[in-house]
Amino acid sequence: MRILTSEPVRAAAAGDNLSGVVKARVLAEGFDTVGIADPAAIGGAGEGLIGFLAAGFHGDMGWLEANADKRADPRVLWPEVRSVILVTLNYGPDDDPRPARADASRGAVSVYAKGADYHDIIKAKLKAVARDFADMAGEDVKVFVDTAPVMEKPLAQAAGLGWQGKHTNLVSRDLGSWFFLGAIFTTARLAPDTPERDRCGTCCACLDACPTRAFPEPHRIDARRCISYLTIEHKGQIGPEFREAIGNRIYGCDECLAACPWNKFAQKASEVRFHARDAADNPPLHELLRLDAAAFRARFAGSPVKRIKRDRFVRNALVAAGNSGDQALLDDALRLICDDSPLVRGMAVWAVSRLGGLELKSKLKERYSSEEKDATVREEWERMP
Repeated sequence: MRILTSEPVRAAAAGDNLSGVVKARVLAEGFDTVGIADPAAIGGAGEGLIGFLAAGFHGDMGWLEANADKRADPRVLWPEVRSVILVTLNYGPDDDPRPARADASRGAVSVYAKGADYHDIIKAKLKAVARDFADMAGEDVKVFVDTAPVMEKPLAQAAGLGWQGKHTNLVSRDLGSWFFLGAIFTTARLAPDTPERDRCGTCCACLDACPTRAFPEPHRIDARRCISYLTIEHKGQIGPEFREAIGNRIYGCDECLAACPWNKFAQKASEVRFHARDAADNPPLHELLRLDAAAFRARFAGSPVKRIKRDRFVRNALVAAGNSGDQALLDDALRLICDDSPLVRGMAVWAVSRLGGLELKSKLKERYSSEEKDATVREEWERMP
């Protein structure tokens, strides 16, 4: 988004410390920390992105490749940019989310997705800051919240807000790993902050915590193996090699974030907007397996979960059901063998293969496998023991 002033009013800002003024306005809007970076300070992150794409680590995320040049250099995205204002917004949980995964009858939802959609919350706040700054400074601004080709994390490190940990996420001395990022690009020349240094040391807790070994080396992730990618971004069937490791995670994964020792400084999110919503707070699997498209939209209205739509979400719930060992979920899985979506049918076959007895599976395979038109679903029938 671009916000332009109707008339330049640079005289009004003459002599003001623009950096200090905009930082005060950001904090007044309710953000937790703020820093400023020169757009050129993205440094070698652009080269790292090119290597990430060349290795195919982005998987289905073609949008990363489509705008790689703009991600690699903010000045390609907007040649007029002179400064980038980076902000954080805390979403720290009340408790460590990992013990909640012990209840296999429920689906585990990533902490960030248990509240209202952060895109809407942060963008509204950033727009308010940007309008005031544009009016005061007589400069042009653009607002970005995870929906444009911007590499917020290396810019935020350059702005002194944290450093990219070995899990590739930003870590803060003030907020641990639980915070969102937003950015305001501006034509104003603002005083940049001192970059934060890497403070991970020899710790590899985040890498060791990954259930699917998605990190080929520190500071490098193969998204194709990441549970967050598999349950959110990936559009096809989830590979058999990852299903057991996914456990009951139905939307995202918090393991590498939760394992970070810097979370001892994390703060609980104080605002109601990030408190757990009944709709998304580790819901019972038997309810999720019964969702049609309309019920899914109603249940997750206003939640980030809605972005993956019903079929992918029920696919994830079926993986969790197959891992649950809960025979009470078998009837729901059986019903979904005949679902309209091949994505759902395929995972239903797998869930039944885990929950059903040999006699039942033999009868089902004989009844349905020869009639199945989708190749990926047929493969699931063929794998059924």
